[in-house]
Amino acid sequence: MHYTELLKAREELTGPGGDFEIVEADVLGNKLRVYKNAPPSIRELWLSTLQYAERPYLVYEDETLTYAETHQRTNALAAWMFAQGVKPGDRVAVAMRNYPEWMQIYWSCASVGIVVVGMNAWWTPEEMAYALKDSEPKVLFVDSERLERVRAIGDIGDIKLVGVRLPEVPDDVMAWDEVIAHGGEMPAVTVDPDADACIFYTSGTTGFPKGAQLTHRGCVANLFNMMFSSASTALATQWATGEVPPEEPPVPVGLVCTPLFHVTANNCAAYLITAAGGKIVLMYRWDAGEALKLIERESITAISGVPVMARELINHPDFEKTDTSTLASLGGGGAQLPPDLVQKIDSQVATARPNTGYGMTETCGIITSVSADFFVDKPDSAGPAMPNFETKCVNEFGEAVPQGEVGELWVRGSSVIKGYINRPEATAESITDGWLHTGDIARIDKDGFIYIVDRKKDMVLRGGENVYCAEVESTLYRHPAVAECSVFGVPDDRLGEEVGAAVVLKDGESLTAEELRAHSAAIMAKHKVPRYIWFLNALPRNASGKFIKRDLKEQLTKEMDNAEVS
Repeated sequence: MHYTELLKAREELTGPGGDFEIVEADVLGNKLRVYKNAPPSIRELWLSTLQYAERPYLVYEDETLTYAETHQRTNALAAWMFAQGVKPGDRVAVAMRNYPEWMQIYWSCASVGIVVVGMNAWWTPEEMAYALKDSEPKVLFVDSERLERVRAIGDIGDIKLVGVRLPEVPDDVMAWDEVIAHGGEMPAVTVDPDADACIFYTSGTTGFPKGAQLTHRGCVANLFNMMFSSASTALATQWATGEVPPEEPPVPVGLVCTPLFHVTANNCAAYLITAAGGKIVLMYRWDAGEALKLIERESITAISGVPVMARELINHPDFEKTDTSTLASLGGGGAQLPPDLVQKIDSQVATARPNTGYGMTETCGIITSVSADFFVDKPDSAGPAMPNFETKCVNEFGEAVPQGEVGELWVRGSSVIKGYINRPEATAESITDGWLHTGDIARIDKDGFIYIVDRKKDMVLRGGENVYCAEVESTLYRHPAVAECSVFGVPDDRLGEEVGAAVVLKDGESLTAEELRAHSAAIMAKHKVPRYIWFLNALPRNASGKFIKRDLKEQLTKEMDNAEVS
């Protein structure tokens, strides 16, 4: 394989005068690696896309907006927000499906220093209420489903409501069309690179999610990381094989299948397509058959999704009948791509190469990336770290272990978040002198490729969504019949993992799995509700009285027939 060429390509591209030259800069009190040529904020990135004015940009069902039309709307929205007294540093929240309005709100706010709070569209009223109180937005943009949940909260204070695609607009809600009709120019402001760009919530280990502060510098650096990954892979392959890439690469057309309130869709897919003047195609909800139709209709070149989506596409009965010849890359983020799927993508999709990235909300997107021949050669790897990161695997004392040995992966770089809003203790626990503790157990090979081998955090990774076991356990304990419980991940072919729970009831109490799920669904989002429930007489404990979760998980996943399954 071409690992010597890859190392040489990475050094040339990041060295003095390279397109991705790396220098050191002071970032919030830490000396970190930054891209010398990166724009200072998201504002400059978005304004640069005016050069693509007549190109189609946002596609949803039978609607298409050009870049020029989108800029007109983002300008009008920014002018309207300033007229409402919403200023740089203030927050606005977005709670909706992947509608075109999501991206318009995002670019508009980011361009004037207003912070976007991405609210998980699956949240229950209780979860939404927590995030609204935590983030204190001035404006909340909602679709009809989320508006119903806001109503269930009751009083939300002085937050102004803007309704998107509502069948009827209540008197206390302003219609999106009315906001856009405001017109106006984009206010002239200077945005601090280290100011918050957005707040994306990550599942909490103690029952409530944490609002991660993604900065402008971090989000732009993530874009450069993705562009660098493509450029270094292409250059190494060219040197090794003599294959010269086209001078004018095709304009990207991306099918975005995961929620825009996550970095996978917003910071990775949308940024990369937008920066290149490409077209973003959105779906109401994931459906493999519908996705195949869109691949053919819109000439999709790349699909951004979780691994299960790639598998469902390939396995769909219409796959062989669909023209997928425009697809250049297929893969996923948010979860590890199983090695067999890497091989299937490479062998069954004639024009597409497999790709993946490993990252976190806390790094504004990817930490590593790998594609094409390198991914096929090391299908169980997450790829090498991007050049703005320092990486190390550490032992329980935070000391670096020798290369090739296993330890918790720590990373340090300009796309690590500033911290968690209102959670100084959680910030201090997760970030040490700029080093982010990923919570993933990894090893790094001689070529610099990172392998994620286990998870330190007590977490289930369900279809790209992090579900913290402690959060689910705290919800189950709120049922008066539950004496003890232990939550863990159950392997699942489709989603990677499903949520499982072992439950011990209080003496004299009775409870069905359906009743426990109904209790859980009223408190937390549906994807966190246990699919597998075992009712036991006792849970195994060690000498200090702690539950032995690993033993419990191994025992119960062998006894799947005994589980009560939703």
